[in-house]
Amino acid sequence: MANYKPLVVQSLPKLGEKVTKDTLYWKNYKAPIQIKEFGAVNKIDFSPIPPYNYAVTASSRIHIYGRYSQEPIKTFSRFKDIAYCATYRDDGKLLVAGCEDGSIRLFDIGGKAPLRQFEGHTKAVRVVDFLSDKYRIVSGADDYSSKVWDIPSVTEIVSYKEHTDYVRCGCASKLHSDLFVTGSYDHTVKIFDTRTEKSIMTIEHGQPVESVNLFPSGGLLVTAGGRYVKVWDILKGGQLLVSLRNHHKTVTCLCLSSSGQRLLSGSLDRHVKVYSTTSYKVVHSFNYEASILSLALAPEDETLVVGMTNGILNVKHRKHEEREPGHRKRRPAYRTFVKGRNYLPKQDDFFVSKPVRNHLKKYDKLLKSFQVSRALDVVLQAPERVNPPEVTVAVMQELSRRGTLKNALAGRDEKQLSRLLAFLIRHVADSRFAPVLINVAELIIDIYMPVAGQSAVIDKQFVKLQSIVEKEIDYQEELLEVLGMMDALFATMARKKPIPLEENDSL
Repeated sequence: MANYKPLVVQSLPKLGEKVTKDTLYWKNYKAPIQIKEFGAVNKIDFSPIPPYNYAVTASSRIHIYGRYSQEPIKTFSRFKDIAYCATYRDDGKLLVAGCEDGSIRLFDIGGKAPLRQFEGHTKAVRVVDFLSDKYRIVSGADDYSSKVWDIPSVTEIVSYKEHTDYVRCGCASKLHSDLFVTGSYDHTVKIFDTRTEKSIMTIEHGQPVESVNLFPSGGLLVTAGGRYVKVWDILKGGQLLVSLRNHHKTVTCLCLSSSGQRLLSGSLDRHVKVYSTTSYKVVHSFNYEASILSLALAPEDETLVVGMTNGILNVKHRKHEEREPGHRKRRPAYRTFVKGRNYLPKQDDFFVSKPVRNHLKKYDKLLKSFQVSRALDVVLQAPERVNPPEVTVAVMQELSRRGTLKNALAGRDEKQLSRLLAFLIRHVADSRFAPVLINVAELIIDIYMPVAGQSAVIDKQFVKLQSIVEKEIDYQEELLEVLGMMDALFATMARKKPIPLEENDSL
């Protein structure tokens, strides 16, 4: 066995998503930093001015984080109850937030105590924002009302009570200082002009509205509620442009990229979807470990921050190449590596050849010593990032070639058999591995059928494997039917070639 040849793992084409410019752009973030907050994170808002700190509203506190800090650099904690929707003013100097007791508090970023406190709502204030003139605040609350406040005089300017359910979201126009939008659980979105006593437009979303956002141009409005994200054209009287249904659970938050060409939506299904604002197709998706309540993007998309129901704040920073020509490490010149490359030994030289030693992997060593069962255990126990499924299937194929596959599969305890069945369940329907794994599944059934019913775990895995195989067979039958239909269509479309008459044939 001195001439043992290592196992050759066949390289198979990878089945996955198509790599696009969006994929490369949105995957170009470092490993996420996770920060634990005191409660569910209901709002994240970036400061519009450098260094682009961001305010996180969770429980009864508002934390201000630096762009790269993992600890809050400032905390506003003078709330008697839960705080909501801390939002920066356009100049980054003031911060406004709603409270569970119905009050609105205005803070100076440089201080701690509230500068102003606005009283007028009778229930929790869930949404607050600054109008673009910087001297007025708009608010929406669970008492079904929306109000506009004057900051210098701390007075209520106008109040609207057109919603018939909780007002849970809203935003102010950046272009028009008198326009703002509110969304409610009564399934409607209303656009208000502070110069009028009533709303100027009502849009029916069809689901309880969780989030609204205006495009930078001010002509398009995005609403989120239920599983739907809808885009409306305000300039055409609230005409529906597109309705997106790419989430499995309620969509809770919306965000636009810095260029305005990508729209992000977060949902309770633990996913953030990235849409193109030209085709409104999903161009990328992020997966998180808990339901998402809020998200925000820093200017130039440098940082992506996501807040979840379990109080975890997930922060991703964009990667940057930090190579500078002045600090570049000097490497040996090219001639150093090619020195002696073309040297020819002379007649009196004594030539010594150094044998190249091949290092075998663990499963190769076990196969070399005929420990077939242990070799199979080694590739099954290792995580897939160490031993991808191609390696495990290659070992099974080698054992089948040797005629020892049945011996390797037999004599297993419950834990070992469960691991083997779990591998089959994950990959038996993969067309790359199906020819080998179907043979393995048949051998396992033959070997362990006499002891069926002794373990509930194994029986459950057998049932799951059966359902996967049956579903795959149904897919194959449907595909064969479609193939037959296509063959019939192609046959009718094919043109018959004219048969040329022979010259000798008489007319």
